[in-house]
Amino acid sequence: MKLLLLLLCGYHSLGAGDAHSISKVLATGSQKAEAVCAEPQVTRSSSSTGSTVPLNHRYGPCSPAPSANAPTIAELLRRDQFRAEYLRRKFTSTGGLQQSEVTIPTNLGTALDTLEYVITVGIGSPAVLQTVLIDTGSDVSWVQCNPCTSPPCHAPAGSLFDPAQSSTYVPFPCSSAPCTQLGDEGNGCSNSQCQYIAKYGDGSNTTGTYGSDTLTLSASETITSFQFGCSHDEEGLVSHQKTDGLMRLGGDVQSLVSQTAATYGSAFSYCLPKTSSTSGFLTLGAPSDTSGFVTTPMLRSQQVPTFYALLLQDIRVGGHLLGIPPSVFAAGSVMDSGTVITRLPPTAYSALSSAFKHGMAQYPQAPPVDPFDTCFDFTGLSNITIPGVALVFDGGAIVNLDFDGIIQGGCLAFAATSDISFIGNVQQRTFEVLYDVGQSIFGFRSGAC
Repeated sequence: MKLLLLLLCGYHSLGAGDAHSISKVLATGSQKAEAVCAEPQVTRSSSSTGSTVPLNHRYGPCSPAPSANAPTIAELLRRDQFRAEYLRRKFTSTGGLQQSEVTIPTNLGTALDTLEYVITVGIGSPAVLQTVLIDTGSDVSWVQCNPCTSPPCHAPAGSLFDPAQSSTYVPFPCSSAPCTQLGDEGNGCSNSQCQYIAKYGDGSNTTGTYGSDTLTLSASETITSFQFGCSHDEEGLVSHQKTDGLMRLGGDVQSLVSQTAATYGSAFSYCLPKTSSTSGFLTLGAPSDTSGFVTTPMLRSQQVPTFYALLLQDIRVGGHLLGIPPSVFAAGSVMDSGTVITRLPPTAYSALSSAFKHGMAQYPQAPPVDPFDTCFDFTGLSNITIPGVALVFDGGAIVNLDFDGIIQGGCLAFAATSDISFIGNVQQRTFEVLYDVGQSIFGFRSGAC
């Protein structure tokens, strides 16, 4: 059984096409999003079943909680660097990745301000609509709750959730198994009720009571006894978010994916759309037919089970493999909805940048724009032709990126990192990305939204 959640819009673009594409042509200016929300252009898997609820991009005309304070691209990339560095430090202190299932609870904080995609769900009985960010890089979900006075909570899209008004809300006792499983995200007891704390890499946090209530995904789909944090106190950046909370899709036991495994299976997929004025989707459950997907093994870390990773083998530019040594990618690559751009080990990035520059010799180079250092001047041009770029994963899965997964703001949309690499959401967009935890595979289906 699966639940299809309609997901609206992305900041950056990504496309899918022939995996052997040598070059791509785009009219300049076509990367801009429209000012109005367009009709969804979603292609569901042929075997997809289930119900649909609205999901939206955090910024742009489709959002139920629109904000006039959308970050600039420069601000978003600066924050993205912080998130990537934080996650990298977590992985370099562990024993690496392996093909195995999650077994150990853990806590990993991340930066909130790179998250871009939201869903709208109901919490409680009667259901109170909540617009929440989604994140594959964390586990404990939470929403703002009454009372909340430090600072005052806000309800930008729906109503502030009041657990006292819900007939199905139950706070967990401090000795309960769900409370014990919080691990580092446990925050002691208050009035014999379990307390949680969610910390983020930027130093902000949210604290409150950990309990359960009914989660409404659509008119016909509800999850009873859904575990989440009821936030009564927010500090730092988290207090300035224009959403009601976070819905977390990580691999540990507290996440939405793990809690709904008995209903939807240990699998989910999403398609992040091309612009903030178009639509995509989030699906709980795996399709019965994956013939439309290219697949590659999923890697997990027993020390940091929250994250999902895979193994890059090479990169193709203009139809030619770069011949990057396998040892360069041995640390694995994290697939992350909250990381904006793909970051590669220095050797891989240098090879990609050099090959791309060679294929762009007809265009003058432009000054670097941090974190990008491979930039071009397209002034006065109505059309641009660039070499195709494809990511080649373990098992032969080839993911051919669209124009906007390659170029952003006139620059190659990749950056260098060290050790473990990250596959960012710019490169994921318009693919249906399948996380089948039970089968330990990733899948990619092109042109899904």
